Amino acid sequence: MGEAGPTVMAGDRIVVGSIAGAFGVKGEVRVKSFCAAPADIARYVPLTTDRGHVFPAMVIRGEAPGVLVARIEGIESKEAADALRGVSLWAERDRLPRLPDDEFYHADLIGLVVQDTGGRVLGTVRAVLNHGAGDMLDLQRPGGGESLLLPFTRAVVPTVDLAAGRIVADPPEGIA
Repeated sequence: MGEAGPTVMAGDRIVVGSIAGAFGVKGEVRVKSFCAAPADIARYVPLTTDRGHVFPAMVIRGEAPGVLVARIEGIESKEAADALRGVSLWAERDRLPRLPDDEFYHADLIGLVVQDTGGRVLGTVRAVLNHGAGDMLDLQRPGGGESLLLPFTRAVVPTVDLAAGRIVADPPEGIA
């Protein structure tokens, strides 16, 4: 269940990665990919930024710890790469693959209401996190307060109904 992947959506665009800074002095960049297969980010060009940049091509040159090393058309110097550090890379949704019924883009889960099996609202999904042990839904509780983390597994989250804009969860005792 789940899909390692894009976490933010704006209209028909989804964040597929971000620029982590320069790699070397000739304009290559370190790219953090949010795609299930990290190198697939290069398949979703053109990539855009909220700063108005359009990058028509990306060539993956290798890997460094936690990032891809890439040459992105339009970034020609170390200074240009460093100036884009932290900038999100957006792809058009229609360029991304269609997922099986039991997988979801993280972006599609953000904002969904989560209810327990009795219909009580547990919160609203504000993020999907993964720190290495599997996906977790980060819920904003009704009325604010501390967030609630739910494992995003079939046992804990038996129903995701995108059309209805809701998730049904059966949290382990003591979590909710």
